[in-house]
Amino acid sequence: MKKLLFKAAISMMPFTAFATVARAEAVEGAEGAMGGFMPIVGYLLFFGVVMYLLIFLPQKRKDKKAKELMNSLQVGHRVTTHSGIVGKVVNIKDDVITVESGVERTQLELKKWAIRDVEKPIEA
Repeated sequence: MKKLLFKAAISMMPFTAFATVARAEAVEGAEGAMGGFMPIVGYLLFFGVVMYLLIFLPQKRKDKKAKELMNSLQVGHRVTTHSGIVGKVVNIKDDVITVESGVERTQLELKKWAIRDVEKPIEA
């Protein structure tokens, strides 16, 4: 069985080679010199758009949301930092906030970028 398949493959080689050469000549004649370049540009554009939609756009949204969170920060809000410190904002000065935490009301100065989450107080 293997010998029969091998002989059939060998006997078909000249025809497949001819078909490949004929196809290459037809493509070259029909599309010109730029014909081989355009599919590459198409693939690059496609993957560029996919990368923008899957990577850059969500990151842009996340950054915008974080910036809005920092701008809405006010004294009295309860915050959680990236390191896990939880406390109440007692002072805001430019990009530094003072957070009061713990039973002894320890005050810590933190940068605004260190804030991960803000819980706004419920107003009656």
